[in-house]
Amino acid sequence: MSDAVSGCVQPRTTVTEAEVEALVHGICFKTGPPRRLGVEVEWLVHEMHAPRLPVAPERLEAAYAALRTVPLRSALTVEPGGQLELSSLPAASLTECVGAVSADLDAVRAVLREDGLALVGLGHDPWHTPRRFLRQPRYDAMEACLDRTGTAGRFMMCTSASVQVCLDAGHEEPSPLGHVRRWWLAHHLGAVLLAAFANSPLARDRPTGWRSTRQLRWTQIGTGRAGGPPLDSDPRGAWTRHVLDAPVMCVRRDGGPWDVPEGMTFREWTRNRTPRAPTREDLDYHLTTLFPPVRPRGHLELRMIDAQPGDDGWIVPLAVTAALFDDAEATETAYRAVKSLAERALGLPAPHNPLYRDAARYALTDPELREAAVTCFTAALAALPRLGATTGITDAAAGYLERYVLRGRCPADDLLDAPDLASRGPHGRETRP
Repeated sequence: MSDAVSGCVQPRTTVTEAEVEALVHGICFKTGPPRRLGVEVEWLVHEMHAPRLPVAPERLEAAYAALRTVPLRSALTVEPGGQLELSSLPAASLTECVGAVSADLDAVRAVLREDGLALVGLGHDPWHTPRRFLRQPRYDAMEACLDRTGTAGRFMMCTSASVQVCLDAGHEEPSPLGHVRRWWLAHHLGAVLLAAFANSPLARDRPTGWRSTRQLRWTQIGTGRAGGPPLDSDPRGAWTRHVLDAPVMCVRRDGGPWDVPEGMTFREWTRNRTPRAPTREDLDYHLTTLFPPVRPRGHLELRMIDAQPGDDGWIVPLAVTAALFDDAEATETAYRAVKSLAERALGLPAPHNPLYRDAARYALTDPELREAAVTCFTAALAALPRLGATTGITDAAAGYLERYVLRGRCPADDLLDAPDLASRGPHGRETRP
């Protein structure tokens, strides 16, 4: 959500429906050999010694002002509820990506620690109700739009955090590393990654019945805003149609509140051209308001992974995903492992299908998801040395395989096994009530 086009601009070049089709078709998948990797890590920010207490907005603002003076390689942004996000530069290797983001996180934590604040890796805040930190026209409009489908939008905006892995789209021509295969694999392997890294079973101090409550919130928002397109042999065409038929979140203004139309798709906007004709800038903005589990932005952005526990927990989903997509042998193994799972989707787009529902609710207690996860993680572990991963990265992946995947568990199970979590801090230490 923090990757929005900032501010509002005077309308420049208006676009027709045909021009939108050509633009989206041309920019959503940029093909070529997979060479680059990136990660976006979101974090909840809690009081270090009393995480159940909400952080005062004034303290957050002061801490973030201090962070803006710290030189970082990654882009640092703030989410609507005050969550922090670090977005890496495209890296030439997994090791480079991990090293750069780790150094930035060390610097960020040092600043927050001075003010008694901590970055916490949870996919959904287990204690706090949604509270807006940012008051900007974009988020006012987003809140108004999402409120039409219930309260899930506010939880998503203000109490959720994730690890988002960014991968090159792949080769143009058909191959295990081709963009059509990678698009298909991203959606079906995405269910396995969702299950294996589920880490948000609590809300308002109680189990929700879902191991990834964060994914539940996304599903509740609806298909137009948080769903993907149907999968077929033409990803560009499918995504282009999805963009045009998705509802417009807002029509920006230079002054005053932004318009929040109800039920108007971008296709309809190009045809009726009211309250004004859409522009190329409006199209660019519209693309940032769509939140499917796999978002094509030239590259592929995988958005289904919950934020992970521990300072370095984010490294394992990054490493495993990179290995399964960028090593040809591991990619073929993953493809075979998830092929049978595809039937459970019933041909419905993610995440609004039974496969994603079961992954979010049951995680690796589901036998088929567990079997696929074991196969995929084992293949990733074998591939990491071929990708030049350090021993530390490989050991972390091996430890996760042993602690969770082979046992049919995920981090959410640790939280569910600790009913006194609400009285503990972000590192498991006892805290004052």
